[in-house]
Amino acid sequence: MRFASCLINGQHVLVPESLSEPNTLRYYPISHFSSIPAQVVNTSFQPTSTLINHLIGRHLLLEEIPFSLQTLHDHYLNGHIQLEAGIQNMDGNLTCRRCGNNHLFSSYSCSRCGEYNCHYCRHCIMMGRVSSCSALYHAPTSFHPVNSSPLLEWNGTLSAGQIEASNAVATTIKQNNELLVWAVCGSGKTEVLFRGLEEALSCNQTICIATPRTDVVRELVPRLEKVFPVTPISALYSGSTSSSSRFIVSTTHQLLRYKQYFDVMIIDEVDAFPYTFDPALQYAVNKSRKRASSLIYLTATPSQFFLKRIDQQSLSVVRIPARFNGFPLPMPSFTWIGNWRKKMNKRQMAKPIVEWINKQISAEKPVLLFMPSITTLESAKALLEAVDIQCEAVHSEDPDRADKVLRFRRKEIPILLTTTILERGVPIENVSVGVVGAEDHVYTENALVQIAGRAGRSAEFPDGDVTFFHYGKTNAMVAAVRQIERMNDEAGEREWLKV
Repeated sequence: MRFASCLINGQHVLVPESLSEPNTLRYYPISHFSSIPAQVVNTSFQPTSTLINHLIGRHLLLEEIPFSLQTLHDHYLNGHIQLEAGIQNMDGNLTCRRCGNNHLFSSYSCSRCGEYNCHYCRHCIMMGRVSSCSALYHAPTSFHPVNSSPLLEWNGTLSAGQIEASNAVATTIKQNNELLVWAVCGSGKTEVLFRGLEEALSCNQTICIATPRTDVVRELVPRLEKVFPVTPISALYSGSTSSSSRFIVSTTHQLLRYKQYFDVMIIDEVDAFPYTFDPALQYAVNKSRKRASSLIYLTATPSQFFLKRIDQQSLSVVRIPARFNGFPLPMPSFTWIGNWRKKMNKRQMAKPIVEWINKQISAEKPVLLFMPSITTLESAKALLEAVDIQCEAVHSEDPDRADKVLRFRRKEIPILLTTTILERGVPIENVSVGVVGAEDHVYTENALVQIAGRAGRSAEFPDGDVTFFHYGKTNAMVAAVRQIERMNDEAGEREWLKV
């Protein structure tokens, strides 16, 4: 799209080419304009409420807005929405204003603006193309009416560790500060948020709980809807049809479509892929927050970046080293299995693995068996089935992943082979966990701690079996065990364990 700059009532405004008289002005791609001043709000203009509700706090392309360009332009002229160039030259570099990318661009001959060298952002193109002639539309946040009904309906109790963390979360939200909640797997991080979320809602604040994975969004929303029954909660992920609201549970990618909207930002599993490896997602979090807002991180395994900030006292932290059930974290054991890859190439599964699986089957325990790659996963499935061991396998590219995980949780599948895709967020009662090839580079210290955290999560079955099958111990394996030991020791010292 091309725009022209002109004066209307003494104000500089941009006018789309298709909405003005031909040959009367000079038109350029919107990226030509170094700044686009916001228009003064015309209080006599009656904005379209459905348009404003669609754009409040969001950052959208024209193609993502179900209203005509004329309607958008009228609201822009009257100060009720703002627009900016999708790509701008900042400090000598092209920069995508949606995702923050400043190096990954291509160009093409664009029929929309007539330029032979129209640049577009390759980084976020899966969410719609942002190019040199793309405008991003935004409506500043307006206030929603405060709901006078009871906000939180939850009769549960918190452990001592949860109470401490809950108080810290509520204080952080009230003071617009930053906090890391470092809580072991199974400690009940979601319940720790309830009090702070209730206070934020009662103060009419906008909230986002962001997580790297769609699976977590789908699981978390029903739990939150149950305890906040009168509060609309939106679930946003690729392919979702939920509309925006003031309480959103979202994948981190969807935050690219927001701008200065949230008063409370909570990042779950902050150490997980892809958030820690994609600067655009970190940019999206900061872009989507209001300038005065709170930022809370949740994790069981903080990265070195966060540990350094804690050491430097630039980040407040509250730790929950004990599970809600009051039992110690299961300690992994090491089992040497020799050159297991060579055996698999010879169509053999290492004998200790098969014996361990048969032992768990005899004890009627579901088995979650981790493999380091899709190739080894598929080979292991074939080898186990060859010795009459019934199993299923899941990985990131499996279209039936959600269904298989659900069937496993229902105990319809006795053994589930998986890659690290299931290292987090899958509570299975009485599950036994095995890691084949624990020496592989894919199994970092934090990954192994998370995997071990799948076991022993219920009070009825707290002694989950966790076995690292390996062809030589690694520093990551040893460090993972030490980290679990430290958490158990700290929980014991604080008298938060039952045993």
